[in-house]
Amino acid sequence: MKKYNILTIFPDMFRDPFSVGVLSKAVESGFFHINPVNIREYTTDKHRTTDDYQYGGGQGLLMKVEPIHRAVQDIKQKQGGTRVILMDPRGKRFTQDDAERLKEYDSLTFVCGRYEGVDERVVDLVVDESLSLGDFVLTGGEFASMVMIDSIARLLPGVLGDENSPLEESHQSGLLEHPHYSKPREYEGLAVPEILFSGHHANIEKWRREKSLEITFQNRRDMLKTAKLSDEDKKYLDTLGGKKKIYVALLHYPMKDKEKENVATSITNMDLHDISRSCTTYDVKKYYVVTPLKAQREIAGRVIKHWLEGYGATYNVNRKQAFEGTQLTEGLLDVIADIEKKEGERPVVVATTARDSRADIGFDEVSALSEDKPCLIIFGTGWGFTEDVFKMSDRVLKPIEGAGNFNHLSVRSAVAIILDRIYRF
Repeated sequence: MKKYNILTIFPDMFRDPFSVGVLSKAVESGFFHINPVNIREYTTDKHRTTDDYQYGGGQGLLMKVEPIHRAVQDIKQKQGGTRVILMDPRGKRFTQDDAERLKEYDSLTFVCGRYEGVDERVVDLVVDESLSLGDFVLTGGEFASMVMIDSIARLLPGVLGDENSPLEESHQSGLLEHPHYSKPREYEGLAVPEILFSGHHANIEKWRREKSLEITFQNRRDMLKTAKLSDEDKKYLDTLGGKKKIYVALLHYPMKDKEKENVATSITNMDLHDISRSCTTYDVKKYYVVTPLKAQREIAGRVIKHWLEGYGATYNVNRKQAFEGTQLTEGLLDVIADIEKKEGERPVVVATTARDSRADIGFDEVSALSEDKPCLIIFGTGWGFTEDVFKMSDRVLKPIEGAGNFNHLSVRSAVAIILDRIYRF
């Protein structure tokens, strides 16, 4: 039998939650046992004090270390060990994977804090891990522990009855679950989808999978990044829309040099290769290399042709694929016109900068915007854009913030980081 201990100053809170429904039957059948432990029983003063003021000042009381420590020691002695989990907003967010992991333990002990939390020595002395239910604050850890126990206990073999039930639910497969229907066949003008009456199980499963993909795409798109998706799944997701329409341009004119003069910079081989690879990796629709200098375009054109048509095309097929999305262009206006022709509308031109004072749009906003409108993200060379380039831009992207104060990334690195942050959302 699994044992779930809850250290709390309100043990009566745990009488009703596990006395109804499927879990109550599981408790009666001996699958697991709920053991609320009153922390006050482990105090030594006549007032049974479990909290006190903080050292160093500050509002709010703290749960004391001694009674919690004694309670955990007692449980370990009686049960031969237990895994101790602190309900803590600082902890790792609880997920379905945690429920799967924790169901394997014979004994779990949940420490429910109150007020401003627990004395940090509780963490040092007895806690094995800290978990949080989410990014919000509760009056205490009791409700969080109830939810976690429910999520863990229902996974125990035999608790739900149908062994397949936990395998077909939201989060278990990496996607949100498809819709379910029962009688009546029609209600208030809403009918059960005909496919469910077809008797064709393969078609029904296909419909359910597509609905699961749709719901996840609409409500929890972040889950799609880690879900196991087949090629058929990916093709279906492409039909749902929302695919980002991102274009990238690297400008070599008009740029500023160190003396703030307007200049045309040279195309570098590394920028040509590395940015092409980054853009292909993130499914950028086109990478434009912009320079008015004919000689520069001719040199770069020979490099690209080598990898697309010459010996390089057979020597390194991955490099060929990367250069298939690269285009040499004379000016920024030509780039804008080319995108407008492809998309049927003018792109939103988003300039990049290392200075926060100009920025008026974040990575998440560009990500969302690019699902509705084509976005051209322009990067500079030399010592940055001239004022004319900023005047041609519609928005300015917030700069990359690193861990330190150094702020001099190569443009190749900046492109990769910015694309990663935009496609993260």
